[in-house]
Amino acid sequence: MESIDPQHLQEPGLVVLDITAADEATAHLVMAYLEQHWATSGITAAQRLPGVPGVRARVYADTRRRGPEAGCPDRQPGHRQTNGEQHDDLHI
Repeated sequence: MESIDPQHLQEPGLVVLDITAADEATAHLVMAYLEQHWATSGITAAQRLPGVPGVRARVYADTRRRGPEAGCPDRQPGHRQTNGEQHDDLHI
């Protein structure tokens, strides 16, 4: 995985999660679960590295902002909202 950019951790509540799973479906399931509870960068592509078991993916999350199942039903997966404006980018 790439090194973590300090901008993704510049405030309390921001996290970078590296996920390792047996297969891509499991990794996507975990990312979808996280997205339901927190504002995240969405479901990203999982990568398989030669000679390393499983697949890996990285998710950026803001634990201060809730996902739809945690009480924010208007939030769409892959979208984030700041200052009343909706954004479609994948990085928080």
